[in-house]
Amino acid sequence: CLDGEGKVHEFDSSWRTEDCDDCSCSKTGIGCCTSYMRPVDYDEEKCESIFNKETCSYKVVEKDDHSKECPVHSWVG
Repeated sequence: CLDGEGKVHEFDSSWRTEDCDDCSCSKTGIGCCTSYMRPVDYDEEKCESIFNKETCSYKVVEKDDHSKECPVHSWVG
């Protein structure tokens, strides 16, 4: 399989991209999906979500004080 970056992958292999997608190669082609959950139900007036590419995860914190986490009631992925 040839991925979007021009790298060749063997059949039945899997890998994680720089954008935190989990991909796999089979004889039918490449399939990819996100490896992380995205917060969708939180106080967007008071809080913001910040994506960490190193851990492939979101953190939801207060806009005025990033040391304070906000409650998240629902995630999608």
